[in-house]
Amino acid sequence: MKKQLIQRDISWLSFNGRVLQEANDASVPLKERIRFLGIFSNNTDEFFRVRVATLKRMVEYADKRRKLNMHMEEDPQSIIDQIQTIVLKQQNEFNRIWEGILKELKKEKIFLVTEKQLSKEQKHFVRHFFDEKVRSNIIPLMIESLPQLPYLRDKSIYLGVVMRKKNSAYDQKYALIEVPSKDLGRFVQLPAKSGESHIILLEDVIRYNLPEIFTYFDYDYFDAHVFKVTKDAEIDIDNDVSTTFVEKIEKGLKNRRKGKPVRFVYDKEMDAGLLEYLIRRLNLNRKSNIIPGGRIHNFRHFMDFPDVFNSKNTRREAFTHPAFQSSIRVTDVVLKKDVMLHFPYHSFHALIDLLREAAMDPDVQSIKITAYRLASNSKVINALINAARNGKEVIVMLELKARFDEEANLEWKKILEEEGVKVLLGVPKMKVHAKLCIIKKRKGTKTVQYGFVSTGNLNEKTANVYGDHCLLTANRMIMADINRIFHYLENWKTASTKLNQCKTLMVCPNSMRRELDLLINKEIKAAKTGKPAAITLKLNSISDARLIEKLYVAAAAGVEIQMVVRGIFCAVIDHKKFRHPIKAVSIVDEYLEHARLLIFHNGGKEKIFISSADWMVRNLDHRIEAAVPVNDPDIRNELKDIIHIQLRDNVKARVLDKELSNNYVPSAGKKKIRSQIETYHYLNRKNIVNIEASRH
Repeated sequence: MKKQLIQRDISWLSFNGRVLQEANDASVPLKERIRFLGIFSNNTDEFFRVRVATLKRMVEYADKRRKLNMHMEEDPQSIIDQIQTIVLKQQNEFNRIWEGILKELKKEKIFLVTEKQLSKEQKHFVRHFFDEKVRSNIIPLMIESLPQLPYLRDKSIYLGVVMRKKNSAYDQKYALIEVPSKDLGRFVQLPAKSGESHIILLEDVIRYNLPEIFTYFDYDYFDAHVFKVTKDAEIDIDNDVSTTFVEKIEKGLKNRRKGKPVRFVYDKEMDAGLLEYLIRRLNLNRKSNIIPGGRIHNFRHFMDFPDVFNSKNTRREAFTHPAFQSSIRVTDVVLKKDVMLHFPYHSFHALIDLLREAAMDPDVQSIKITAYRLASNSKVINALINAARNGKEVIVMLELKARFDEEANLEWKKILEEEGVKVLLGVPKMKVHAKLCIIKKRKGTKTVQYGFVSTGNLNEKTANVYGDHCLLTANRMIMADINRIFHYLENWKTASTKLNQCKTLMVCPNSMRRELDLLINKEIKAAKTGKPAAITLKLNSISDARLIEKLYVAAAAGVEIQMVVRGIFCAVIDHKKFRHPIKAVSIVDEYLEHARLLIFHNGGKEKIFISSADWMVRNLDHRIEAAVPVNDPDIRNELKDIIHIQLRDNVKARVLDKELSNNYVPSAGKKKIRSQIETYHYLNRKNIVNIEASRH
C-alpha cells in the first residue's frame, strides 16, 4: 500500500484550529471562550518557538545538503510556507472571533477601554496607578542612539513609540518600552458605574502616560503600537566534558535568550518607518514569519482574564474516589486492591494523601518518584520534603529537559537537595517522561511495596483541567518493574540491561515499540483468519510512520480500529484497501484530553494498558516511558465504558479526515452526547451508589 501520511506540523495546526473553534462556540461560557483564545495564542507561540524554529534550522541544513547533493525527504521551506498561509488564515479568524466577543462583553456591561476612552475619574486613576505601580517598572530605550538593538525578551510585549512635534515631520525619535505584565499583570480594573466593569490593558496605561514619560523631549505627538518577537527555544547542550549537566542546562537557558527570531508579530497600524526600522535591526527578511495583527498581542494572558462575569462558574467539582470515602488512609486501600483515579473528575488529593501518609508512616523506608512538570507551589514536593525530614530515603527523578520548565525544575533541584532528597537528573540524550512512584515499607518481617503509574504529570494545578488516568497499586510484578526502572535511572552507566528485564510494563525505548508490533500483528493474524480483531486507542498524538503503516496493514486485513486522538494525527483514516475505514475523532472541550489508553482484542482476552507515551518517534525511541497493564476487572470495564462514551461524542468530537476539515461528528436525529459531561455523570453515579451502599 502506498505510504500516505499527513505532515505533522500541518496536522498540529489543525488541532489548534479546533481550539479556535471552541472560542467561536456560542454555547461555551464567555469567560471560557476568552480562555480558549488565550490557549490558542499560547499554543501558537510555543509552536513557533519549537517547531518553526526547528524547520528554519532544517532549511539552513538543507542548503548545505543540497550543495553536497544529499537527498531530503521533505522540503522544510515548503512546510514553512504552508504554515505561514495557515497561520495568517487562523489569525484572521482569531480577530473575527475577538471582535464578536467584544460585542458580547458589552452586552454583559464589561468594557475593555483604551487610553482614549477614559472618563475624567478614570484618567485620574490611571495617572495615579502609573505613578504608584508602573513608572518604576519601565525603562524607555531610545533605540536610534544605541549601536545595536537591545535584547528583546521572548515572552514579552513591547510598545514601539514614535514621537515628534505636530508641526514637523522631520524631528522625530523612536523608543521601545517593555510592558511589565510579568510583574504587574496585564489587566487593570478601573472605577466604573454600578453594574459595569471597565478594564484597561497595562500597555494602554503606559500609552496614556507617554507625554509624562518623555516630557524631557518636549514633543506633543506620540504614537505607540504593540509588537512581539518569538524566538528559537531550542537549548543547545554543549559537549564540554569539564561542565556538569546542570551547568550545561543553565548555559543553554542563557543562550536561549540569544535565540534567533522566528516570528515578528505587530499591530498593522504601526508607523511604517518604525516597522521598517525594527525589521532591519532584527535582521528579518521576506522569508521570516512577519505577521500583521490587531492592537492586542500576547493573548496568552487572556487565560487569566479578570473574573467580572455575571454568570456562575459551571465547572463541576472533583469528588473523592468511592474507594477512599469510607477509609481513613489511602494507603490501606491501595495495599488491598488496585484503584484507578480519573482526573479531573476524581480529586487529586488522594495522590497527595498517599505521599503524605508515606512521609509520616514510621514503617516507610523509601519513596522513589519521577517528576516532569510540577505545580508552582507543589504539594507533591512538600510531602517528599516532609518524608526526607522524617528520615526516609527520598529519590526524585527530576527531568531538567522538560521544555519551558527547565528553570523551575532547576529551582526545585536546589530546594530538594537542601532538604536531603537525592535528585536524579536523568539519562544523556533521553528525557524521562514516565510517571512512576514506588514506596517501600517494612511490615513486621516483610517488605511491602506500593505506588502508582500515571498518564499525567504530578501537578495538582493541571490535574484540575487535564483528563488523565492514574493506577494506584501494590501489584508485585508492577512494583518489580518500577524498581528495575529506578535502578537503571540511578545507575544508567552500569545498569543498561535493567530496562530489558521489565516483564510487566512496556518500557521505552527498549520494549514498547516491539510489544506494540506484536500486539498489532496478533490482531492482523486474527482478522486474516476471519476471527474478531479490534484495536482501540486513545492518544494525544500519533505521528510515528512505522506504527501508522502497521495500522494501515491491520485496517486492510479487516481489524476494526477506533481512535480518540486530541492533537497531531498523521494517519489517513480511509483508503480503498481498508476493509473498514479507521474511525478517528478528536475531542476538544473544557478539559484537555491527556490520557493514553490502549485496548487490543487479543482473541477475546483483551489486553488493556494506560501509558505515558504517545505514538511519536520522540516518545518511543528517545524517552523513558512506561505503559502498565490493567488487570482488575472493574477498572477494565470502567476504562472501556469511558472510551466508548468518548467514541459516541457528537457535541465536541471532530472527525480526523485527511482534508483536516475539523467537521464535528454528525448529531442530527441522535441524542446529544458530550463525553466530558457524560463521563462526569458516569463516574459520579458510581460514587453515589457507593455512598448509599456504605449507609446500609
